[in-house]
Amino acid sequence: MNEREFDKIFAIMKASFPESERRTYARQKELLADPHYRLITETNSSNQLIAFMAAWEFPLFRFVEHIAVDPATRGSGIGGKLMAAYIEESLKPILLEVEYPDTEMAQRRIGFYERLGFRLNPFEHVQPPLQKGQPGLPLKIMSYPQILTEEEFALYQEILYTNVYKVV
Repeated sequence: MNEREFDKIFAIMKASFPESERRTYARQKELLADPHYRLITETNSSNQLIAFMAAWEFPLFRFVEHIAVDPATRGSGIGGKLMAAYIEESLKPILLEVEYPDTEMAQRRIGFYERLGFRLNPFEHVQPPLQKGQPGLPLKIMSYPQILTEEEFALYQEILYTNVYKVV
C-alpha cells in the first residue's frame, strides 16, 4: 500500500469515526506491519478510493475493526457490498463492535449489520482506549453467523485485548 492510499483511508476514517474510536495516524500506520491486520479497499470507476474495511484475521475468527465509506458516496450501498463480500469469503465467525443501541444512529447501524446476518451479543465489552488520555469505550459485540457462547466470547475478547488493543 502506498502513502497516498493510506492517507486516503485515514482521511475516510477520520471523517467517519470519533477520536475515541480510532488510533493516531502513526499508530494506525504501524498496524500495516502486523500479519493479522488487513485493509480491504473499494474504488470507483475513476479508480479513486471510496471505501475501506480494516479487519483482523485470527485462526478462530475474523474481526472487523473499521468499515467506512467516503462521506461523498455514503448511502449508495458500497458499505453493504463490501461487508457482504467479506462475509461470503469467510469460513470463520466474524465479530465487530457497535455502540449501545441507545441513539437512533446506533440503532440504524445495528440494523444495517442485522440485515447482513449479524447478531447482537448480550455480553459486556469495553474497547480499551485507542489513544492516550481517552477512557475505555463501552460497546457491544455483534457476531456472524450466530450469537456467541459465553466461553467463545471470553476467548475471543482475550484475543482482541491481546492482539488488537495490546492490553493483556
